[in-house]
Order: sequence, then structure tokens, then C-alpha cells
Amino acid sequence: MLDLALFYWLLAAFLLYAGWRNARERRWLHAGFWGVLALLFAGGDWILAARKDGDALPAQLAGIGVIALALLAVGMRREHIEEAPLELRRASAQRLRHWLFVPALLIPLVTVLVVLLGPRIAVFGHALLGNGSATLIGLALASVVAALAAIVVTRLPPNAAPAEGRRLLDTMGWAALLPLVLATLGGVFTASGVGDAIAALVSTVIPVDSRLACLLAYALGMVLFTVIMGNAFAAFPVLTAGIGLPLLIQRHGADPAILGSLGMLTGYCGTLLTPMAANFNLVPAALLELDDPNGVIRAQVPTAIPLLLVNIAMMYALVFR
Repeated sequence: MLDLALFYWLLAAFLLYAGWRNARERRWLHAGFWGVLALLFAGGDWILAARKDGDALPAQLAGIGVIALALLAVGMRREHIEEAPLELRRASAQRLRHWLFVPALLIPLVTVLVVLLGPRIAVFGHALLGNGSATLIGLALASVVAALAAIVVTRLPPNAAPAEGRRLLDTMGWAALLPLVLATLGGVFTASGVGDAIAALVSTVIPVDSRLACLLAYALGMVLFTVIMGNAFAAFPVLTAGIGLPLLIQRHGADPAILGSLGMLTGYCGTLLTPMAANFNLVPAALLELDDPNGVIRAQVPTAIPLLLVNIAMMYALVFR
């Protein structure tokens, strides 16, 4: 049975490995950061079980761990980590050619197959998928399959996968956590009533009886909040609770599935435009050693603006059918 907890343990093991490698190299801040994060992932089930039993101590310890991550991240610096020589990498790329794309393409393929077929498959009378989202389980399984495929395609020893994964993780540093942290921030904002405040504000500014006005407020709000918060996952719950649900879905009868999918895609237009999305826009500039730290953003503007206009047109044409 594929349970999401299994993959959290696997991720915790990888993070612990990254911390151990950094400790061996006397990079103590990095070692502490990945070590604390490994403990948080490994202790997830314990924290949830304790909350159900009314024990607040594990959650408080997790909070201390989050504070420790923030303090450690302040001192973390990006350092060059040795990799294979350039000539060797070029020769490998010439030898493998398009086979290099196979592991990456397996991730979406396996994820979709698990989501579509996983609930229908049973192994020895037990369902293939256990507790957790089918999409997350599919993505986690796909990542493992892709790593194994990469080992087969490149003919490298198995320990190359965690070693190269750790090198990439340390190159990105704390920015690797931004999607997770910002998505959590969106949930916090929603729980604290930010969505209700936005709904009240929008209702006083725009004509709420106009479908187009509400749709523009939702779409442009998704872009603006994504630019501010750095990730559409953070903006989505706030804008959907404040505008999407009360004004578009309940008042104007918009289709929730279409509105949600296109709304997220609209938010991603903001991701292309903001340095707050550091793992998408600033880290690649650093890895490529670009002279302009905002070079990636500048290159994405001609894509983001037309995509935004197309998304708005598609939403207006499809969500009210």
C-alpha cells in the first residue's frame, strides 16, 4: 500500500543525508537547517496524533523548529559545491542526447497514471493507495521512479542520485522551501480572515453585479497577490475565499473547477514577474551566473502578459457556461 507517510519518511531520510554531508564538510548552518527540517518531516504523524489527543507539546516543538529554520537561514550562504568536470558533462550529454529527458518526462506521466488508475488497483486485496492525496502520492512515487530511471539511463552508481540531489539542494539553499512556506502562509491568511476583508473591500470598489468586474478583480488580484507573496499557492486560498467563492461562484454561478484551474494558472503569470519567487527567478540567475539578477524575470515578461490576457478571456468564456 502506497501511503503518503512513507514518502515523507523517505524525504526526511534524504534531508538527513544532506545534513550529514554538510556536517562532514563543516558547513554547520546548512547541516543544522536540513537536519531540523528532516526531523519536522519525520515527526509529522506524531504531531498530528498528539493534537488529536490534546497534547500541544509536539506542535510547540514543531514551532520551535520552524523558528530555528528561520534563524539558520539568515546565516546560510550559497557556496560552490564540486561537480563533474565540464568536459565530462558535455561528453555525457552528447552520449545520452534526448534520453536525458526521459526521467523528467516520467514525473508527470507517472503522476497522471497513479491519479487515474491508482484508486482502481488493489494488491492482494488491499487498495494500492493508502492515506493521503492521490495526486501527492502519485507525484512522490513519480519522483522515485524518475530517480531510478536517471540511474539506469546515465549508468551511474545508485549513490549518485542522493549525492547530486544534495548538491542541488544546497545550491538552492533555503529558497527550496519557499513554495511550501508560501502555501502555508496562504492558509494562515485565509484562517485569519484576510479573504473576508478582501471581499468587503472589493464589494465597495467594484460593481459586484457585473460578472466582468468580479472576474477582473479575481484575475488581477491573483496576479498581484502572487507578485507580493511569491507563489500562486499562497494567493489562491485568499483570493478564492474573498472573491472567487462569494462573488463569482455563489453570486454569478461560475463553474468552480474551471475557475480554480484557470485562476491558479493566472496566478502563475505573477510568478513569472516577481523576485519574491526566488527559487524560480533568482536561483536560476545565480546558477547561470547572469550579470543581471533579474534577467530571468525580464525574459519572462513577454510570456506573462499575453498569457494573463488569454487566461482572462478563457475564464470569461468558460466559467459562466
